[in-house]
Amino acid sequence: MASSASATRPKMPTAVIAVDEETYRTEPFRDLPKVMWTKQFGAVLDGVREAGAAVIGFDIILPTSVEPIIRGHDRDFMLALRRAAGDGKILLAKLQHQVKPISPFAGHSFVVGHQRNIRPVNLNEDADGIIRGVPLFFAAENSDGTARKDSSFALELAARAAGEAPRIVGQSGDVLLGGYRVPGGADNALTVNFDGGASIPTFSLADIHACVAAGEQDFLKRHFAGKVVLLGAVLDVEDRKITSKRFITAPEGEIAGARCVLAPPDALYKTATTRDSIPGVYVHAAAVNNLLRGDALRLPARAWNSLIAVAFALMVAGLAMRLPAWRAGLAILGTALIWLIVVTAFFRTSLVLPLFDPLIAGALSFAVLLGYRFAVSDKDRRRLRHAFAFYLAPALVDRMVERGEAPELGGESRELTVLFSDIENFTTVSEHLTPEQLVGGLNIYLSEMTDIIERHGGFVDKYIGDAIVAVFGAPLEDAEHARHAVSAALACNRRLAQMPGVFAGRDDLILNARIGLNSGAMLVGNIGSKRRFNYTVIGDAVNLAARLEGANKAFGSSILVSESTARACGEAIAMRELDLIRVVGREAPLAVHEPLCLAAEADAAVTEKIAAYADALARYRMRDFEAAAAALEAMGTHDAAALNLAARARAMIAAPPPADWRGINELLQK
Repeated sequence: MASSASATRPKMPTAVIAVDEETYRTEPFRDLPKVMWTKQFGAVLDGVREAGAAVIGFDIILPTSVEPIIRGHDRDFMLALRRAAGDGKILLAKLQHQVKPISPFAGHSFVVGHQRNIRPVNLNEDADGIIRGVPLFFAAENSDGTARKDSSFALELAARAAGEAPRIVGQSGDVLLGGYRVPGGADNALTVNFDGGASIPTFSLADIHACVAAGEQDFLKRHFAGKVVLLGAVLDVEDRKITSKRFITAPEGEIAGARCVLAPPDALYKTATTRDSIPGVYVHAAAVNNLLRGDALRLPARAWNSLIAVAFALMVAGLAMRLPAWRAGLAILGTALIWLIVVTAFFRTSLVLPLFDPLIAGALSFAVLLGYRFAVSDKDRRRLRHAFAFYLAPALVDRMVERGEAPELGGESRELTVLFSDIENFTTVSEHLTPEQLVGGLNIYLSEMTDIIERHGGFVDKYIGDAIVAVFGAPLEDAEHARHAVSAALACNRRLAQMPGVFAGRDDLILNARIGLNSGAMLVGNIGSKRRFNYTVIGDAVNLAARLEGANKAFGSSILVSESTARACGEAIAMRELDLIRVVGREAPLAVHEPLCLAAEADAAVTEKIAAYADALARYRMRDFEAAAAALEAMGTHDAAALNLAARARAMIAAPPPADWRGINELLQK
């Protein structure tokens, strides 16, 4: 928790006065060496101090001066330094790389009281060359040889702004600034929270100098009162650092603050150019912000990072061993996305959780276990799948592999729908083709029809030459197997109409399929010998579907369904009852229906067609053959079923049926 004084501090407690390109191009700085800018520095220092700045830090080192050559040149600057030092509001920088540091000019150092107001600006550079933090203290030596610890540039600026000296707590080594326990204090490394993109208000030194000269004290108070003001270089080549902010830097010039006197320069910055480095002064400014606001990044101990990575790897291992590989992969990707969200959420509270370590551990775990499954644990499953995939239903194979058991002979009685499909006049078609052309075209046809059947939830029981036998409702239960079967039949006929020339490009060989469907109780299961068997269906209901496929010949129709199938479809399919028939091998008559389309696709013409045929069929069964024939013939020459029934009605006029006639159409052929 931060000190009570922090409650009165601005949300952005720092501001930067930049020695930038504008400064080098503006009088009185233009064409003047920086070592001779001391008069201007002094004026700015006095103006900002008088405006109420909490403390002013010079992140610019002037190790030399023209004072020994031009006596009195630095007088104004040294007087300004002396006044600021007397108020405890100035901090100069030094840089410690070799045995002897790069320090301010001796005269400047003298007037600020030497080490009392000079601090190192060194930064912590990680092994990958990235700067992620700043030191809190530096080891130093007094003139008498005794050791001491100097606070870093950023820590000293924050301490003076807070009005409290930093303390090192006991043996833990933690650092306290007021009531704020600084993260990383025990390791002497503050991890900087750069607070997103460019956010620190920046003012050109040239404009602030002109502002002071113009006496615009109100402007200076508005922007600097109570703040830590850092003066540093913001240039293309000088003092630039690659930091953990390298992916969220802003174009140069976007961080400019308000203007006081000078107009903004034109075409000074390329606003479309974004660099991965930032001026070093912003690193110190961000660190000061963190210390004053109490939002420096907190890094968990390495043990916690390792524990998180191990936990993530174990979770991935569980998913990889329990789920199919593709599902496990999706689950792991989803988990990685959730982890990214969690890390981002915690980062907003300044807690840095490991992002890549758990993901890398999970990826390695997944890869190793996937290899183990392929080489060892899934070997038997693949053997079962390969052994039975070509003659058992895919759903049955999946269930068998999941249970890890081989199929056995046996079956059960189930309510299912069976579909029989056959190509009309296939013998005639085959006479015009070579064996290669016939097989190639047949394979295309069967593949297309099989895909449609499987998309509608069925499975192909067997192929018998050009014929297809398909089952709906097994092995996986489907309460709407009848509707799905009829929908598949309609889709098969639509697709077939789009496939002219499937046999060797012969457009003259037109394919038409006849399909019969029936729903009812039938035996389904693994049927055959102990060495070879198929998952198939048998029973009277299956035979009836085969008879209905052949019954299409008598009506000139493409699809016929039984009364039980039509009843199970309900109103989902637009269909009409064609006739009452008795097929070969069955005594009981049954009503047959012709599906026309899905109910959702039925238009006024389809509705009218169904109603007209139903009215004509009713007249036919009431022995009003003349009216029935006329109504049926009026339906048009393209309706083969209507013309077929009209012809039978005309025959009844010529040879009236007996008194016990019940309108049953006796089909003498299979």
